[in-house]
Amino acid sequence: MALRTAVIPAAGMGTRFLPATKAVPKELMPIFDTPVLQLVIDEAVAAGCEHVVVVSSRAKTAIDAYLAPSDDVVRRVRDSGRGDLADRLARLGRDVRVTVVYQDRPRGLGHAVACARGAVGDGHFAVLLPDEIMGDASLLADLASVAGRTGGTTVALKEVPMAETSSYGVVTLGDRVGERGERPVTGVVEKPAPGTAPSNLVIIGRYVLAPSMFDLLDRVEPAPNGEIYLTEALLAGARDGNVFGMVTDVDRFDTGTPMGWLQAAIELVARRTDVGPAFDEWLGARAPRGR
Repeated sequence: MALRTAVIPAAGMGTRFLPATKAVPKELMPIFDTPVLQLVIDEAVAAGCEHVVVVSSRAKTAIDAYLAPSDDVVRRVRDSGRGDLADRLARLGRDVRVTVVYQDRPRGLGHAVACARGAVGDGHFAVLLPDEIMGDASLLADLASVAGRTGGTTVALKEVPMAETSSYGVVTLGDRVGERGERPVTGVVEKPAPGTAPSNLVIIGRYVLAPSMFDLLDRVEPAPNGEIYLTEALLAGARDGNVFGMVTDVDRFDTGTPMGWLQAAIELVARRTDVGPAFDEWLGARAPRGR
């Protein structure tokens, strides 16, 4: 299946990054010279997406400004010697259609995805959470392949220590194994209380959703906190046999907390061929000294 559309939920206010997010959306905080949002868009484009739908907040005008085409910015980035980054920026609005829709109230991930319905249309679509950066686009491409073959929804899964499961949506899987190792999802629990998780398989921030997921989201009852959980729609789809999970070991960096963002920045900068060697040399010189 050709995956054409990606949805990036970016309406959260980033309270864990205050005071920085008082002025700068966390999605625009840079990994060296590239905002996290751009890295996630790059991943979607590498997986074949031609239309990116960003679900934002009207208070985050900087995201609108970043996504607006700017020949002057592209030229200045190119003149600084960063031709690859300039090419990626130039795609926005030219090779890649970008649509911004708004989530007027913070009502959870399921509601954010539902806000994109009018822009997505009737086909399968990817959802990429910008709090997570993947090492490459192979995971998203694999999810799309399984969704195309099954006609259903696919979610990316990762094994974590049981002590960490209360921070995630946790799944149980059936025994049947597909061509790419996918298995049917038989149960989903949102952030189970410590000690109650049915497995250590958690949903990470990459999905390929069938269009029927929008109708399921419409029927989800809000949680006591008012949020619409995407996991509830996934559970409804799983009961119909239409949701599949893929366990992955792809490199994944969680930038949703200041420490996670810092760790991602260090690791990803060290991998760059242009600045990585100099960064490693500097970091080595900063090795802890006895006191």
